[in-house]
Amino acid sequence: MAVSSSRIAPDDIGPDTVSITLRVNGVDHDLSVEPRVTLLDALRERLGLFGTKKGCDRGECGACTVLIDDRRYNSCLTLAVMQTGHEITTIEGIAQGDDLHPIQAAFIEQDAFQCGYCTPGQIISAVALLNEGHTASEAEIREWMSGNICRCGAYPNIVAAIQSVAASTHQESASQRSDSRQG
Repeated sequence: MAVSSSRIAPDDIGPDTVSITLRVNGVDHDLSVEPRVTLLDALRERLGLFGTKKGCDRGECGACTVLIDDRRYNSCLTLAVMQTGHEITTIEGIAQGDDLHPIQAAFIEQDAFQCGYCTPGQIISAVALLNEGHTASEAEIREWMSGNICRCGAYPNIVAAIQSVAASTHQESASQRSDSRQG
């Protein structure tokens, strides 16, 4: 069987495109995509948001983790067309201007990365984990972060970063409750 070396033009691939609007990091983006385009590919190839990484492309490593309506998803396993009307948050959207999100700062302080490839997915999962309140113990943190693989083995530092933010968040909440009772 002979294999043609000619390239296939993008217009010759797959079904017709559909128009969608993705709300990513608080901004609406109008796109025309094939129905089979994953959210990961739309983010990286169409919107130029390269923080979300393509690792395994099978939902096994967590490098592509994003938040959709504040819940974590592997963006390689969901189609872009399914996300119209939802709020998508990527690693590029969690800082407030030049002010890092507390978990980003904690990853730096705790040296919770080595090569950095998995770091965006780890941070996004950590944001979700903190919002969900799964920080009662090191074992609970490890369990809820188990969908994110770090091939360099920075797990102890990742857990330490999450614990440090959880502790400071808990202290702030206790302080605010105390202040409201006194006021």
